[in-house]
Amino acid sequence: MLGLFGTLNLAARSLQTQMTGVEVSGQNLANVNTTGYSRQRVDIQTGPDVTTTIGPEGTGANAVAIQQLVNSLLNGQIQDQSSVGGYWNAQQSALQMAQTNLGEFLNGTGSAGGTDGSSTATSSGLSAQLSGLFSAFQSLATSPTSMTARQSVIDQAQDLAMTFNQVNTQLNGLSNTLNTSVSNDVGSANQLLSAIANLNQEISSAEFEGGTANDLLDTREQDLENLSQLVNIQTSTGNGNSVNVSIGGQSLVSGNQVLDTLQTYDAGNGRLLVQTATGGVPLTLTGGSIQGSIDARDGTLATVQSGINILASTLITQVNLYHNSGYSLTSSTGANFFNGNDAGSITVNQALVDNPALIQASDTGNAVGNNSVALQLAQLASTTQGGLNNETFSDAYSQTVAGLGNALQTANDQVTNQTAVSSMLQAQRDSVSGVNVDEEMTNLMTFQRGYEASAQLVTTINQMMADILAMKTS
Repeated sequence: MLGLFGTLNLAARSLQTQMTGVEVSGQNLANVNTTGYSRQRVDIQTGPDVTTTIGPEGTGANAVAIQQLVNSLLNGQIQDQSSVGGYWNAQQSALQMAQTNLGEFLNGTGSAGGTDGSSTATSSGLSAQLSGLFSAFQSLATSPTSMTARQSVIDQAQDLAMTFNQVNTQLNGLSNTLNTSVSNDVGSANQLLSAIANLNQEISSAEFEGGTANDLLDTREQDLENLSQLVNIQTSTGNGNSVNVSIGGQSLVSGNQVLDTLQTYDAGNGRLLVQTATGGVPLTLTGGSIQGSIDARDGTLATVQSGINILASTLITQVNLYHNSGYSLTSSTGANFFNGNDAGSITVNQALVDNPALIQASDTGNAVGNNSVALQLAQLASTTQGGLNNETFSDAYSQTVAGLGNALQTANDQVTNQTAVSSMLQAQRDSVSGVNVDEEMTNLMTFQRGYEASAQLVTTINQMMADILAMKTS
């Protein structure tokens, strides 16, 4: 039998066990609003039995461990969704900036303007400027000798050229911004790789010494999810509860060692891609904000830039083709209307800006009131162009804008879907790992009552021992 001293020892262990339960519940309540915290539970086991003449007798209970309540499968799925979310959020942000740079407002169907879903562009962007130029040419054809009409042509052409220049500058700036974003994200990824390796070391050391590393495990999980937002990762369990990390098939973290890091490199045209820092191995990334920025830059944004440049180049060529053959009010001929060869370099011939009378609107030098060339220039508005896939200038630009709109709509839809999936997974994880205040308060009361009962047992044993001592001395 345990006897009085054995029972007193049982009560003392029970006090400590219940106190541990109170401490763990208190820890959970203190971290109810801590991001990434996984609730903990004290693991209580009954003590070994003692054999007596009337059968085995229990020796109480002991707190043997403090366990984290986690679901590794859910954590892995959340990491995957973090990668997907990082990718589409980066795409969405980049395409929204591209839309702003174009100065066009895209409707919900991905096209620009038009509630009928047609691929037309509206607002104060290039679409309006193109329309304004051809309208000015039409007005000039109506009054070929009017200096007011000629000045209007110059003003509209300068506005259009300036808009082309601005759009080109802004899109190039956006491309550079995305390069910077890639570089910054690569730097952040390297910091997280180092942090994960350090946490692997701390976790292994803590658990090797018989302790628990629950808070460190939470921190590492947060770092893994943050890394997943930047780049899609593959993980495996290593020695000492460490996590090994690979990116693009390349092992970067093994235990407490960072085997390699990431760096950017110029793949041509100033567009940065990602490779390993030591081996220089180009990485094929499949998710995360890094690849989202790269795909937006080299995909939709590059297509838009190309479309704008081809549009400007074709406009320069076609307007100059007709204008070059015409005659001005002074009977001069052979002058180009536009200078340059793309959206970044297009300008209006300075001689025409200085003297609109030099606009070559006539097809003969003997009849200054002839409007043949001006009429041909105005008719370019409805003329399909081989260099624009047999579309008019407005239609070609609308297709470029609609392509951006469709890509942005896809990104918006994907962000919405991914947010819903992530919320569902997070809710599932919260049901396992999240702190429920009501539940913890109930546990706290249970441990409190257990502690009070154990204290009462100590008091009872103490009184019994006092009674025995009193009997001995009487």
